[in-house]
Amino acid sequence: MDLMQAIRARRSIRNFLDKSVEEELLLAVLEAGRLAPSARNMQDWRFIVVRDAATRSLLAKAARDQQFVGQAPVVIAACGTSDLVMTCGQPAYAIDVAVALDHMTLAAAALGLGTCWIGAFYEDKVKEILGVPPEIRVVALLPLGYPAEEPEPRPRKSLDEVMAREQW
Repeated sequence: MDLMQAIRARRSIRNFLDKSVEEELLLAVLEAGRLAPSARNMQDWRFIVVRDAATRSLLAKAARDQQFVGQAPVVIAACGTSDLVMTCGQPAYAIDVAVALDHMTLAAAALGLGTCWIGAFYEDKVKEILGVPPEIRVVALLPLGYPAEEPEPRPRKSLDEVMAREQW
C-alpha cells in the first residue's frame, strides 16, 4: 500500500478482533513514530506499550469508560518529555507527539492494523496506572489491533473549504 492509499484507508477503529498483534508489526508501527520529525530533533516522546489485559482495562476506565480501548490487544500511551515552547508559542511536545502518532496511524493502516486516536482520558489516572512521572505529559492513547469493523469514510470538507492562497 502506498502512502496515499494508507491515508485514504485509515479509519478510527473502535472494534478489534481478539487477535494478538505480532511483535514485528508492533515494532514497525513504533519505528514509524520514531522516525517522525520533531522540533530541534529533540525526539521528545516516549511510547509506553501496554499488552497486559488488566492494565488495558484500567486504561479503558481512565478513558471515560471507552471499553474498546481495553478491547484492543495493544494500547500505546504517547507521552511528551520536553517543556520547550517554540517561537510560535506552541509547546513542542504536543506537536511532536502528534506528528509521531500520525506516522504510527498511517503505518498501522498500511500493515492492515487499526487505531483510534484517544484524547478523551483523564491524564492523572493514566499517569498513575502507568507510573508516568509528574513532569511528563500523556498526550494520547492509541489502541492498536486488527479491525473487527470496516467503517465508511467520514465526510471531508473540500480542499476549497480548508485552503487559502496568500492570505486568510
